[in-house]
Amino acid sequence: MGRTGMEPNDFRKWRKSLGLSQKDAAHHLGLKRRMIQYYEKGERDGEKVKIPRAVRLACYALSEGISDYNGPHRKVHKLDTKDS
Repeated sequence: MGRTGMEPNDFRKWRKSLGLSQKDAAHHLGLKRRMIQYYEKGERDGEKVKIPRAVRLACYALSEGISDYNGPHRKVHKLDTKDS
């Protein structure tokens, strides 16, 4: 099995590839801006920080243009970075 998880540099590249500021990424992911900073740095107060699977999957959804999901047979909300 190969590497698992998302590295801090990958997270930063993901954010920048969507043209999102840290504040906008936090908004779209439902996180505080400080968590975005921790994920990009890879640590918090000297302790290693892992990016949770739910956040990684949300990053993927946003990359695919999906901003929200309300379940099967319901409308999928598309990402609009202009509304950040």
